[in-house]
Amino acid sequence: MKFTLSWLKDHLDTDATLAEITERLTAIGLEVESLDDKAAMRAFTIARVLEARRHPDADKLQVLTVDAGPAVNDGKPLQVVCGAPNARAGLVGVLGLPGTYVPGLDVTLGIGKIRGIESFGMMCSERELELSDEHNGIIDLPEDAPVGTAFADYAGLADPVIEINLTPNRPDATSVHGIARDLAASGLGTLKGGAVEPVAGEGACPVTVRIESETCLGFALRRVSGVRNVPSPDWMQKRLKAIGLRPINALVDITNYVTFDRGRPLHVFDAKKVAGDLVVRQAGEGEEILGLDGRTYALNPRVCVIADDRGVESIAGIMGGEHSGCDEGTTDVLIESALWEPLAIARAGRALGIITDARYRFERGVDPAFMQPGLELATRLVMDLCGGTPSEVALTPARIEARDAIRFPFSEVERLTGLTVEPARQVEILTRLGFTVDERSDHAMVAAPSWRPDIEGKADLVEEVMRLVGVDNIAPQPLAPIAGVNGRVLTPRQVRDRAARRTLAARGLAEAVTYSFVSAEAAKAFGGGEAHLSLENPIAADLSDMRPSLLPNLLQAAQRNAQRGYGDLALFEVASIYRSDEPDGQRRVAGGVRRGTATHAGAGRDWAGNAAAVGVFDAKADALAVLEAVGVPVERLQFETPASAWYHPGRSGRIKLGPKTVLAEFGEFHPRALKSLGVTGSVAGFEVFLDEVPEGKRKATRTKPVLQLSAFQPVKRDFAFVVDRGVEAIKLIRAAEGADRKLIGEVRLFDVFEGAALGADAKSVAIEVTLNPAEKTLTDEDLEAVSKKIVAAVEKTTGGRLRA
Repeated sequence: MKFTLSWLKDHLDTDATLAEITERLTAIGLEVESLDDKAAMRAFTIARVLEARRHPDADKLQVLTVDAGPAVNDGKPLQVVCGAPNARAGLVGVLGLPGTYVPGLDVTLGIGKIRGIESFGMMCSERELELSDEHNGIIDLPEDAPVGTAFADYAGLADPVIEINLTPNRPDATSVHGIARDLAASGLGTLKGGAVEPVAGEGACPVTVRIESETCLGFALRRVSGVRNVPSPDWMQKRLKAIGLRPINALVDITNYVTFDRGRPLHVFDAKKVAGDLVVRQAGEGEEILGLDGRTYALNPRVCVIADDRGVESIAGIMGGEHSGCDEGTTDVLIESALWEPLAIARAGRALGIITDARYRFERGVDPAFMQPGLELATRLVMDLCGGTPSEVALTPARIEARDAIRFPFSEVERLTGLTVEPARQVEILTRLGFTVDERSDHAMVAAPSWRPDIEGKADLVEEVMRLVGVDNIAPQPLAPIAGVNGRVLTPRQVRDRAARRTLAARGLAEAVTYSFVSAEAAKAFGGGEAHLSLENPIAADLSDMRPSLLPNLLQAAQRNAQRGYGDLALFEVASIYRSDEPDGQRRVAGGVRRGTATHAGAGRDWAGNAAAVGVFDAKADALAVLEAVGVPVERLQFETPASAWYHPGRSGRIKLGPKTVLAEFGEFHPRALKSLGVTGSVAGFEVFLDEVPEGKRKATRTKPVLQLSAFQPVKRDFAFVVDRGVEAIKLIRAAEGADRKLIGEVRLFDVFEGAALGADAKSVAIEVTLNPAEKTLTDEDLEAVSKKIVAAVEKTTGGRLRA
């Protein structure tokens, strides 16, 4: 919402400075988003070039004799050196005197010598004054521009433009009058009267209106005959230009002006172009309208329109039609002021892709009580600027829903905000804002004004008191501890999420935040694609389904980085995936991908040769690190192959806790899955299903146990077992570890061999077992005994035999 300072002061009687006004606007919830104050431009003066002669020592420079008016240099001409090609005698331009700051050059002018000739100022271009990018010559004003006048006053640049950022619940602040009302209520001035005097009409309006749509909540129409559609006055054009609107003609400019001045959108029809009476109805299938923006819109029965005997003339509450628009030849007009159902306007505007100032206000809710006064105000402006004779008003009164008074306990302000505000002060604030307050002993019955459709309960009234007292007056208070979660502030889910994030970040992965949506092809490639997870109204064609996995978006993000020269990349995300549309179908997952050479040890080229590409074991290590961080007993984990279909069948696996609970999947990706996403290169990834992590099994901690060192030398022994090809190495390792847990410290796989000597369905698995004696040095007998335990345990678990 934009407005100028002078416009605001049309409605607010105040002596406050611009800085005080902008500060107060933000303090009362109308946040100032930008301020365009060109007051510094008043330092530049309109001046006339009396004489222009070539500089004696520079071909491209001229020495100008400039008249800047009687107030400058006692009216004596000034000498200015200028290099502009359009400088000439008789030119009226803009002069910056010594001591003036030039924003486009970021310099302050002084008296200087240019090639030996003194210069007492500078004739400026538009770019030097930051008016445009034009810098091929100095500003060339009309000959009748008043010499000696401040350029800012002449060009209308001295009026600061304020832009505030509105929240959707403040339709009353979509008008300058509404903003002035808030400022006055906060004590920054007095609100000027906004009452509108009715205009007496002559005879009934010759056009009647029939309402056939529930979207229309009220309609007022008046004809004004004998108008002259001249250009709007200079003051109105300057204000419209200042807020980014293009002046068109007086009739159209009046409707735009009232829209911003009072928050009341209007529309004017050329009465001679309207055939018969008007009807407000839903559009028919296949109907079209050429809008005032020059585009043709295909309508449907969900869109409300205003039509005449020939067809659609306007899209209700959004945009008028080109056919019945007003131009320079218009002599009779129909002024329309209607009230529309907000949700219907929002749906129609979104479906048609039209954003207008009228739609912006109607979908938020305009003041229903100002429907007819808005028409009277527009009529008065039309008569003042264009002349004409008005008819009486054809009125269908606005349907205003009755709103019950709200019981407002005075103690509610302190309970919700911590502010101590006396009841009398609360009543004063609400009254100044336009609320009707019936004060009782410990509470008040409060009725909201017609321009505040957002007020629904006592919490809304607390907000009104709070913002006018000042949010900055609320003393900071620490949050009370959350009870009932084992005395901890964070929930178990939050603890797992944070532990997963810290761990993956520490392992060199960068956190990404991606959409919760993927394309239909990606959803099908990664285990989704069901109809019940398809979006009815996707934000983009390639974001049509809820994601069944974090991996598609992470893979595509890695690919986009690779296409821009960052091929060695590791990304992770901790977020939700969606396996069904039921509550339990949403699962919390920590997922990640590594691409190129982005291993845990680091990415990039290696001096000793080609750096190793990422693979299945990098993804496995990431998954295990997350599981350990969230408290999973990693020594009890089981592994199986393969993982889901989007992983490579021979280079992937699942991590399980028990026979049924799958905690994670990891591996390199199937070429088919990568091709469906357009991903190339070496890529590996993982997903840890955080919701499957059992609670209470072991507390996740980053604290390491106490280091206990033995005084005796560890002993290492190697064993090679022949087992079936289908036996997983982890089973063999777990069996060896369990043979003697007090003595056996670490079991490490170091060789796998397959050959004809072992048989077609057999393989040799070699392990290194480290024995850590705690009480004495091991003897040969001790070594023999523990070796027999290891061999027996492996044979029992895997069916293997010690290789001869």
